[in-house]
Amino acid sequence: MSFNSKYHIDVDFEVPKKLQWYYAPVFCAFWLCLYLSLVNTQINSMPRPLMRSDEATHPRSFIAQRAEDTLIELTRLGPRVVGSATNEVATVEFLRAEVAKVEAEMSDLYELELDVQLASGAYMHWEMVNMYQGIQNVIVKLSERNSSNENFLLMNSHYDSVPGSPGAGDDGSMVVTMLEVMRVLAKSGEPLAHPIVFLFNGAEENPLQGSHAFITQHKWAKNCKALINLDSAGSGGREILFQSGPNHPWLMNYYRSVPHPFANTLGEEMFQAGYIPSDTDFRIFRDYGGVPGLDMAYIFNGYVYHTKYDRINAFPRASFQHTGDNVLSLARALANAPEMDDTEAHAEGHNIFYDFLGWFMIFYTETTSIIINVVVGLLALLAIGISLYFMSVRSGCSWKGVLLRYGITLGMQLASLALAVGLALLVAVFMDGVNRSMSWFTSTWTIFGLYLAPIIFGMSILPALYLERTKRDPLGLGFRIQLFMHAHCFWLIVIMVTMTAVSIRSAYLIMLCVLFDIVALIVNLVTKWHRKAYLFAIAVTVCQILPFVYFTYLCTAALLTLMPMQGRSGSSSNPDLVVAALVGLFSLMFAGFIVPLIMFFRKTRTIVLCFLGITILFIIISVTNAAFPYKEKTSAQRYSLIHAHRRLHNADGSTRLDESGLYIYPQDRRIEIARDEINLLGEVQQVSETCDEEMFCGLPLYNHRWNKARKYSLWVPVSELPEIPNAEYPTLMLQDTSELESATRRRFNFSLTGPDHMGIFVNLKNDARLLDWSFNDTLVREQAEPPYMVYFSYGLDNSTLEFTIDVEKTTSTFDTPTLEIGIGGHWVNQDITAIPRLSKYMDRFPTYAFIQGWVGTYETWYF
Repeated sequence: MSFNSKYHIDVDFEVPKKLQWYYAPVFCAFWLCLYLSLVNTQINSMPRPLMRSDEATHPRSFIAQRAEDTLIELTRLGPRVVGSATNEVATVEFLRAEVAKVEAEMSDLYELELDVQLASGAYMHWEMVNMYQGIQNVIVKLSERNSSNENFLLMNSHYDSVPGSPGAGDDGSMVVTMLEVMRVLAKSGEPLAHPIVFLFNGAEENPLQGSHAFITQHKWAKNCKALINLDSAGSGGREILFQSGPNHPWLMNYYRSVPHPFANTLGEEMFQAGYIPSDTDFRIFRDYGGVPGLDMAYIFNGYVYHTKYDRINAFPRASFQHTGDNVLSLARALANAPEMDDTEAHAEGHNIFYDFLGWFMIFYTETTSIIINVVVGLLALLAIGISLYFMSVRSGCSWKGVLLRYGITLGMQLASLALAVGLALLVAVFMDGVNRSMSWFTSTWTIFGLYLAPIIFGMSILPALYLERTKRDPLGLGFRIQLFMHAHCFWLIVIMVTMTAVSIRSAYLIMLCVLFDIVALIVNLVTKWHRKAYLFAIAVTVCQILPFVYFTYLCTAALLTLMPMQGRSGSSSNPDLVVAALVGLFSLMFAGFIVPLIMFFRKTRTIVLCFLGITILFIIISVTNAAFPYKEKTSAQRYSLIHAHRRLHNADGSTRLDESGLYIYPQDRRIEIARDEINLLGEVQQVSETCDEEMFCGLPLYNHRWNKARKYSLWVPVSELPEIPNAEYPTLMLQDTSELESATRRRFNFSLTGPDHMGIFVNLKNDARLLDWSFNDTLVREQAEPPYMVYFSYGLDNSTLEFTIDVEKTTSTFDTPTLEIGIGGHWVNQDITAIPRLSKYMDRFPTYAFIQGWVGTYETWYF
């Protein structure tokens, strides 16, 4: 090979010949095999579950079989909904009996105290007042006999479930885990410096009422100094630690010693930013009690979460062992931690934490993270500068010429990254535009062709064309490929610095990318392999194995978590954009330094175009039934349905609307897929059509999520009345009104009876102003605009709810309507099979759909 004579070519520089094209599939297969053999196995790696027969040889260990047997008994009780006899009586008695078994085996070193809390209260949950009456918590304190230590460890899970669900995964699995941990500790006779409070929470799904009742009212709440919160957004798999602290990094000192770590700062930031459509008791303990802790939950197999398929047969026994080993280890460690005596003295800021394939934990403080990110960034820039200098020296190309080429490559790489992510997002928009979003919901393999393939194509097509056009450049192919890697590293440094500057702790991910790249670069510079293209490529490949494994592991975990969640994230946004963005972001990390190596193969453009061809092929497959998104039992489409009767009254007491209908709340994007079946139910109306005319659309919205989803919800009038138990509708009575300080101010006294789940909706008329009410006063203090929503539920205490509303009218008299009040009644505890009319409507939906249904009423009055 010859170049223009004005350039001097160093004899030590190797001008490589491209590899034959047929090595490219081998190269791709290497990474695929690495993923399948290591990542795919580790993501589902579980310990061997211990059986009862193993207890003699493992007396200090968690026994998975016992936990499983206990869960079988718990789920046999049926759905455990707040207000039902199953939840308020049978489950409480079940827990009492299980605690009695523990006490019977307990070492003489300990004492055990059980308390069943009955509580009422209220607080703001997002936009609604969340009010409860007579709910229950079963609370057990395990301590050394005659212990005087007043600093307790709190462990929480909830035994209630959503309507219609056996609640095996959410959260029966964690309840029985706590029971088994309690049994092992109580029997062990080991030191327990700090008492442990086991909170079996009876009202989490309502939402989060049980934890609020405990932390704001119970006698032991003020003594709880640290928390282990156990919840579930799936069924089995490995539980993840996704929230820590906040501001208590010492907690991670103890978590890192658990036998099966699975934790990540990214999960914490995504959850706290609202990207995960869930909430946990951790927030209540943090906000209302200032209790720091660790928030752990199951996240895999979220397809059955909150459905009738959340059964014991969907929960693997090995998951009990995984979680039990970790929780038992944490309980032993934290209950004897000296930091528990003064947790505030150890409040030192946020953590960065992450595991590597479940093998070990890495964690450090946010301050340390900033230092590491800056140092790694500066080292990377220095290494890139040295590399560019050697390129100039070895190639005979001037320093200015190398910098010019690097500048061009920087622009080219930025355009490539934008093209890659842009193509993935374009596919997502196209799939949604042709009503084929969520094709990956059941057929997860389609993600490779739909989103990863176009990303690889976008990242490689511009470099391939550029290198082809500049093949006679005096800077050899190896050096020009290195320029693209250096350009990618530069843009990662920019992203890392930006994320660090705005306190996004997940910047550690970008830091790891940069770190492993500069390791490869330093190795190449020291060994002088950077002058020999193939040795350079081998060094890069070897140094990219660990980051590839880690980032694909993390990407897989994120996808396994988020994909099922898109089935309950509502209809307002395109879920394919979420998947495309996620795959795009992780691809920049696990493929950014691997894709340039494709340029070493002959027929590079053809190889790159193959990825475009794969994309087109998968789009074709995904618009056919081969990628139909739903499957009965394992990945069902979700709907909520209320067979409701609504009556809306005028100011004079007459009725302006009296009709029955079906309120249908589709919970994912594919709202048209069952449109034919829904149309057969009757004349379909959009709920949003009446929202401007009626308070809260004039319909029995169950909670704030239903209010947010009203634009995509449906109302289908039907002739049949719902089968309301004993035909007893909620009864709202105006007891009296009384004048306050002046004639312009008046108090309205009401009483309300009805089912154990009701919505109270309040609107102000004729320029009335809310002064106060007997509900939580947050909306009053914040002078929020009406109308207002109050979610009300009760457990054991079904006594009449009495409430007051104080209003002021300065421009009109009280002879005109002042208040409009609506009451929604929800009978969520009934056996659906015992309600023929409701069952008939539910059966008309496709077999792949899961319908969470109940009967309800809605009635409004003016006062």
